[in-house]
Amino acid sequence: MNSVHDIGGMDGFGPIQREANEPVFHEPWERRVFGMRLTRAGLPPAPLDAGRHRVERLEPVTYLSSSYYERWLAAMEYALVAAGTLALEEIEARIRQYAGDPDLPMPRREDPASAEHIAAVFRAGRPASRKIRQKPRFAVGEKIVTRNLNPHGHTRLPRYARGKRGVIIAHHGAHVFPDTNAHGLGENPQHLYTVRIAMRELWPRDAEPKESVLLDLWEGYLDKEKGMAGSLKQKRAATTKKMKTPPRKMPARGDSKRITARPPSIISRTSASSKLGNGAPKLAGAKGATRDSTRTRSARSKPVRRSR
Repeated sequence: MNSVHDIGGMDGFGPIQREANEPVFHEPWERRVFGMRLTRAGLPPAPLDAGRHRVERLEPVTYLSSSYYERWLAAMEYALVAAGTLALEEIEARIRQYAGDPDLPMPRREDPASAEHIAAVFRAGRPASRKIRQKPRFAVGEKIVTRNLNPHGHTRLPRYARGKRGVIIAHHGAHVFPDTNAHGLGENPQHLYTVRIAMRELWPRDAEPKESVLLDLWEGYLDKEKGMAGSLKQKRAATTKKMKTPPRKMPARGDSKRITARPPSIISRTSASSKLGNGAPKLAGAKGATRDSTRTRSARSKPVRRSR
């Protein structure tokens, strides 16, 4: 989705401050939020893509003013309220409680089985690779064009890389498609590729000439460069054909038919009046009225000899 979270390629956010020997967690509460995310914090099971989409739906001010784990916490709070597990008033009351007494002990629940399950998941991992019968559309070294998509839901195709030319440099087999998996619409695995896009293609004015960006993109995000160029050419030709209209042939001098070249509004009114029958009054654009007006003009144009 196009929201404030997709800030790749944007500027104006200031320099990146690198912290020497940065710890994994800066505060104890960040460690707890990480654990809550792993145990789903009372939420029903959901894929990783759904968790990412929750963060994407945060309000822009909340997203930009929050740290990494603050976004995780806010997304979990909204999800718990949406699921009916907690009420917003309950969360705010607990915040006030600990703000008034920071030394108040945190509630703790021992669950050795859940802890062992989480440890086993970390050791084994949860690969998103899948086996499918469909053959890959693209080969390594093939030139492609990323599609200019604007989905309303979750996607892994960033805005700055849409509608750009690149080259396939690796094929990783089929993987779960995040655009559908995030919304409970099925895994729908697709082939996944690493695409190299020149920085001059992304930012023509400010990029270094020999630098490039590598992106892992699903097959549904890509088109063949030749096919894309052909389709664009056909669209332009069709648009040009529609814009071109045949020139109107001017009638010869003295041709009485030139009077029938009336604006569309008069023509439509003339046709409408003819349908009313002979009893309907004729408009200025009617055929009979045209002949009468022609005779009147021709009569007036002749000089009249007067007797002295």
